[in-house]
Amino acid sequence: MKNSIRVERARNNMTQQDLADRTGVTRQTIAAIEQGKFNPSTVLALKMARIFGVSVNDLFELEEQD
Repeated sequence: MKNSIRVERARNNMTQQDLADRTGVTRQTIAAIEQGKFNPSTVLALKMARIFGVSVNDLFELEEQD
């Protein structure tokens, strides 16, 4: 699954730690999601979308192999 978390963080002048603090996860979790090594829970994906003011579909995109 591809995501645009890093892009949204940059648009919002937010570090991985800032996003982690606001969502209640670790910075390492945010890094793993951005690198495509970890898929977030539905709740976490919804929290991130709310923080950025976008839809979950704007943040995450399924790839053919998903």
